[in-house]
Amino acid sequence: MTTASGIGSWPGTDVREAIRLVRDTLGSLGGSGADPGQDRDGAPAPDVRGLPYLPELPQRGPGADLVGRGAGLLVDLPVDLQPSGWRLVDRPGRDAGRTTSMLSRDLDELAEAYDGWTGRLKVQVAGPWSLAASIWLPRGERLLVDEGATRDLVESLTEGVRVHLATVQRLVPGAELVLQVDEPSLPAVLEGLLPTASGYGRVRAIDPTDALTALREVLEGAGGRETLVHCCAPGVPLALLRQTGGGIAIDTALLDPRGWEGAAVAVDEGLTLYAGCVAAAAGTSADLLTPGQVAEGMVAQWRRLDLPLASLDAVVVTPSCGLGTLSHEAARRTHRLTIETATELTGRAVD
Repeated sequence: MTTASGIGSWPGTDVREAIRLVRDTLGSLGGSGADPGQDRDGAPAPDVRGLPYLPELPQRGPGADLVGRGAGLLVDLPVDLQPSGWRLVDRPGRDAGRTTSMLSRDLDELAEAYDGWTGRLKVQVAGPWSLAASIWLPRGERLLVDEGATRDLVESLTEGVRVHLATVQRLVPGAELVLQVDEPSLPAVLEGLLPTASGYGRVRAIDPTDALTALREVLEGAGGRETLVHCCAPGVPLALLRQTGGGIAIDTALLDPRGWEGAAVAVDEGLTLYAGCVAAAAGTSADLLTPGQVAEGMVAQWRRLDLPLASLDAVVVTPSCGLGTLSHEAARRTHRLTIETATELTGRAVD
């Protein structure tokens, strides 16, 4: 069976509602730790696996956003919110305290909602390069410009990931945790496209070898658990991501023929492809593709690349990106379309 999941972000400010909605829509599917014979409403469950996740609600404000939430995981590297964004400081301030408080509440709600859970459960953290690109040094430049500070951030984040996963595991002891590392800024970091603080220059491009080393180090913080790297920006460096050894989550609409060939290599190597093939605006337009059409598009690419259709069973279908900017109705509909698309692919995963 093909798997359905989400990227992470969710609209609104009610974390309890979001966690339970994700649990009820994805956690009731086959292979998810719940009874695969029916969903929570008593209806027959679709012929698809579900991978539920801890939703993130950026509309709650600073500290609930990708960078602030990731910065809150750093160990012995305090940050606080300044007019320019999150910046390194000597000691944690009010904003850091609010970030910690929100994450603590989220985990309490997660523990209650997943009491007795025994299936897979995904958590997301910001990656080292997106944090280094978005956190500022005290002197007013991106942390990325300082090699020593960047090394410190990688070490701090690795320890923060280890502690975070240990906490989630303690709260949901039966869960098989999956770590997703979000790297939306990775292509810009590798290509040297980020502007300096003055706006007149560009931050130096990071060597791909250094980028890979840092990603591997952070992923090692998962302690042998299943991992993946997510990047839904144009120019996703698939060759580099394949070398991390984990799954790869991408927006398939951004792939050109060469990009699809890189995805095919990942599938051939046995890596899990998290295919963001369901448009994240799926709840707002009647002109978007149906689940059947999306599935047919995936099948067409598989055939063009001479991949066995049976390998579609290993694909995880997701929205193209997070749902945090959508309305509640649109987000729910996108979630449902993701499940329906995965179900369609399950029926086509035959040679």
